[in-house]
Amino acid sequence: MVLCAAACIFMMLPAALQAQKYGDGLIDKSIAVVGNEMISISQLEEEVQMMRAQGLASDRNVRCELLEQMMESKLFLMQARLDSLSVNNDMVEGELRNRMDMIRSQLGGDEEMEKYFGKPLYRLRQEWRKALEDQSLTQQMQSNIMSDIPEITPFEVKQFVESLDSADLPVVPMKYQLSQICIYPDREAANMAVKERLLAIRERIINGEKFSTLARIYSQDPGSAMKGGELGMASKSIFWPAFSDAAMALKPGIVSQIVETPDGFHIIEVLEKKGDMFNARHILMKPEYTSQDMENAFRVLDSLKTELNNGAVTFDLAARFYSEDPATKTNGGQMSDPNTGSAYFEIDQLKPQDYAAIKDLKEGEISAPFESLDNEGRSGNTIYKIIKVDKIIPAHTATFTEDYDLLLSIVKQKKSMEAIDNFINEKIGTTYIVIDPLFKDCAFNREAWSEKFAETE
Repeated sequence: MVLCAAACIFMMLPAALQAQKYGDGLIDKSIAVVGNEMISISQLEEEVQMMRAQGLASDRNVRCELLEQMMESKLFLMQARLDSLSVNNDMVEGELRNRMDMIRSQLGGDEEMEKYFGKPLYRLRQEWRKALEDQSLTQQMQSNIMSDIPEITPFEVKQFVESLDSADLPVVPMKYQLSQICIYPDREAANMAVKERLLAIRERIINGEKFSTLARIYSQDPGSAMKGGELGMASKSIFWPAFSDAAMALKPGIVSQIVETPDGFHIIEVLEKKGDMFNARHILMKPEYTSQDMENAFRVLDSLKTELNNGAVTFDLAARFYSEDPATKTNGGQMSDPNTGSAYFEIDQLKPQDYAAIKDLKEGEISAPFESLDNEGRSGNTIYKIIKVDKIIPAHTATFTEDYDLLLSIVKQKKSMEAIDNFINEKIGTTYIVIDPLFKDCAFNREAWSEKFAETE
């Protein structure tokens, strides 16, 4: 439902609310009181602005959703203070630093950030630190509520399964358990070749050719190449440390020596520096491998596959002895998801090259040698490999015997949400709460809020 009454005011005063100039004589007002906590229009609009600064969409209805979230947070915050919980200062400072860096980069620097929010940097830092301190207490309170849930027994999980129709049970997608043997190409020769190409480009720039023109032609960073290699004003924390250190050490207009990062090799030209932010151009080039590199690797992998199929050696032993991937060779080649640590992969968790190589294989079969990517850098480095399909779990409806851990997590999540809902509903009923009639047309998720509107004068 559209928030008509509130929208009218927001549409009438967009400059005042969006510029946040509440100290210049413009009227701010309380729109909700929750116990001894107050929420103002300015606080609500700051949340809207924060969403926009982070590139998230916002409309009139989002104010209703944000207000409800803010009121719920106040209920947890009040209880956290009653329970004398302590702020996690390390989390607050880390989150504050990340927020400042992200929004600086998004808006283009400190001055632009001050202009966007209509406040000096020190005040933004103070307000955001206070908000993050409240968030720390709120999250701790929520964790305490959920941790008070009694341990869930297998009987409860079984009851949950039996209470649902089979159509309502989760479907477990197909999963693979895999092992691999990997061989890297001759990196030393490829690295030397790419460095020589970059040195030649650097020499051309020093002799007068435009960095931006050569970046458009040669850089392998698709995001910046079309902009002449320019990255835009951003915090040094968002780049690889080697890249940031080199850029921060440069004077504007000076071209760096070659800088190596997990993405490849760069030359850098700094355009502007402000504090711990900089705007730079760069040319990225990645090592390229020859057909001979691939042929040599495939020859070794083909021979290994033959020995494995003949039973002359086990995959586990061959991986430990021949594989060059440090993350898997010590485990006998067994692969695991770098994000979750799980030994099982769903299809969309596999690299496209890996899935293409194993999609038609049965359990126990080994792929032909193929080219893929490792997990280093943002896009990975070239690697050659064979993969053995250790196990295939077909897609199926979750069962108590085969998918207990999944069902247990669902029951835990369900009971956690019930505990949170019960806490909120109880506190709404026992806490002094007043909401401005400006928001009476909001379709809040909890009907109990509708009893808390102040009477219209």
